[in-house]
Amino acid sequence: MFSKRSSRLGCVSLAVAFVSLAASAARAVPSFAVQTGLACQSCHVGGLGPQLTPFGREFKLHGYTARVKYNLPLAVFAQASYNSTAKGQSDKVAPGFGANDNFALDQVSLFVAGGVGQHLGAFIQTTYDGVAKAFHWDNLDVRAVTTASLGRSKAVLGLSLNNNPTVQDAFNTLPAWGFPYIYSTLAPTPATAPLIGGLAQTTIGLTGYAWIDSKVYLEFGGYRSPSSGFLTHLGSDPTSPGNIDGIAPYGRVAYQWNFGERNLELGAFVLDARLFPGRDHTTGLTDHYNDVGLDASYQFSAANHDVVTVNGRYTHESQRLNASTALGLSSAPGHTLDDIRVDASYYWRNKVGFSAQVFDTWGSPDDLLYQGNRRRRPDSSGLILQVDETPFGDGKSPFGPRFNLRVGIQYATYFTFDGAHSNFDTLGRNASDNNTFRVFTWVYF
Repeated sequence: MFSKRSSRLGCVSLAVAFVSLAASAARAVPSFAVQTGLACQSCHVGGLGPQLTPFGREFKLHGYTARVKYNLPLAVFAQASYNSTAKGQSDKVAPGFGANDNFALDQVSLFVAGGVGQHLGAFIQTTYDGVAKAFHWDNLDVRAVTTASLGRSKAVLGLSLNNNPTVQDAFNTLPAWGFPYIYSTLAPTPATAPLIGGLAQTTIGLTGYAWIDSKVYLEFGGYRSPSSGFLTHLGSDPTSPGNIDGIAPYGRVAYQWNFGERNLELGAFVLDARLFPGRDHTTGLTDHYNDVGLDASYQFSAANHDVVTVNGRYTHESQRLNASTALGLSSAPGHTLDDIRVDASYYWRNKVGFSAQVFDTWGSPDDLLYQGNRRRRPDSSGLILQVDETPFGDGKSPFGPRFNLRVGIQYATYFTFDGAHSNFDTLGRNASDNNTFRVFTWVYF
């Protein structure tokens, strides 16, 4: 156990570290980099992308408000890729694309990201989907924060208005910011996942949190579904997965240890939601989902700037599909779904990265719910490998501190896919036919 005195010293050390970094020659989203005067590496593992360092977590939990200067809080990024599967997909994956070997401008995003004064900050993303050729609202996280004394402890108290359970989370273990950090909708992916990862951009929620002595994280709030018209105007499908009946409560707890160059986090989370599937209210019944999970992360930052990370998450989902059963979408109401994911990465000099993730999803069978696969099961498992380089994460780009770039190769291999290892779709397609090779680039300005 750390003493209360060491907790106070830790807070002082964090403040000193921030001032020291801000005074360096290095110049995160680029608007954050200009606002703080810090290199992207200060907040992001590998110098780009959503994976946060302990310092980056502090910046987010303090409401994006830390700064050394005021600036226009705008930034933009573009992602493009080449995607090739082991066997071409039977249908064209999207209008204008073939069954295989596709080049795509996956997305272009505009960000409003920055702090206003000491108590307000926001991370707002709007995206053009180059595959669907349409605009939509993306990640939303608007925060109000303050600091307070709780006995001998210091705490950050905050509110987050956001549009996706877990998008406000500062750890890279939960669905919104978990690995892989870059993907293309042209690539085949399993059809089934826990609900907690499937409510992005179809909900709006308000959560309150406390971050105590940079160790204890407590959060509670609720989510509801905006109107169908609202979501349609913002480019989201209002019927997928459906609309929430009332408010869906969400809770989160985590504990973080700092041991010099090492950082360890253990946590738990819960989401409880009742949905009208596809917004169909005709039965008067709902589908009840209860997601409970555990997560953990480890990070080691060496003096030579090498960084090692490990992230893990286990989710258990209990389902009571009364509405789907009445609508003929499910054979029986009672189901379970389990999902486990573990990823690890090593970044040489915090620039060249090697990452891997293993994942496994399994659950109870249902003849109607999973009628698109041979075994009528949700089971999928596999491995994702990635190699990437971020040459300007240290802020020394020849195009100025706002410019950053990542290039990489990603390979996903499937052991099981939508219920089976072979002939999962009854048309002769095997899980390995969906193995996907990707070359990608990710540019920020």
